[in-house]
Amino acid sequence: MSSIFVTGSADGIGLETARALLRDGHRVVLHARSEARAAQVRAAVPEAAAVVVGDVSELTQTRALALAANALGPYDAVIHNVGVGGGSAGREVTPDGIERIFAINVLAPYLLTALMPPPSRLVYLTSGLEAGGHADLDDPQYERKPWRGMQAYSDSKMYDVVLAFAVARRWPDTLSNAVDPGWIKTRMGGPNAPDELPDGAETQVWLASAPESEVGFTGRYLKRRRDLPANPAAYDESVQDRLLALCAELTGQQLAG
Repeated sequence: MSSIFVTGSADGIGLETARALLRDGHRVVLHARSEARAAQVRAAVPEAAAVVVGDVSELTQTRALALAANALGPYDAVIHNVGVGGGSAGREVTPDGIERIFAINVLAPYLLTALMPPPSRLVYLTSGLEAGGHADLDDPQYERKPWRGMQAYSDSKMYDVVLAFAVARRWPDTLSNAVDPGWIKTRMGGPNAPDELPDGAETQVWLASAPESEVGFTGRYLKRRRDLPANPAAYDESVQDRLLALCAELTGQQLAG
């Protein structure tokens, strides 16, 4: 049995991932954005070990979330599933003054990674749209260039792959990989998505819990258990280092290693 923490697991792919892990007999800690959503998921999934609460759009709450999750650890694997889409008509900022998509999709997994003891395995959820992401680290929050919500989302998902690969390089004892779950029928994916929830959860469940003889690799980008070529920027160590430095500057927290 493994102990696994899944962020953004109150609904959608995250919840399906948690349920699949629980069915396989693993210990799973869930995460919800608010106390109200936590109460709902506790009722829906009473077999979960716990549900920790934190709105990861805010740095203070993300730090508190890391402390709460750490108190329930240690973990064999952490699945960074939490994310937000790019459908907003205009640029939005968090209470910290950070562009919202970047804050949730990039800074939150970075800060949780930096604040939690390294597990044996890390999985970062991305999207096939990462292929169209731009590594514009001079203006990653669209402070100067015109706002394009879906481009900001694609950029953020590319940065998730960059983060997974950077951690794989910095932490050789941790298996760190990125997963494209596909276009899944969820609240974010919409009813016209071609794939079902189990399809969207299966690869990260496998990466988090399968024997190391099956998943003993790191620094890879997968979909349906198959290797895919990532956005070329994700392999660029200078891009990796610049992203880590930017995240450290914005959060005040360095990544060890």
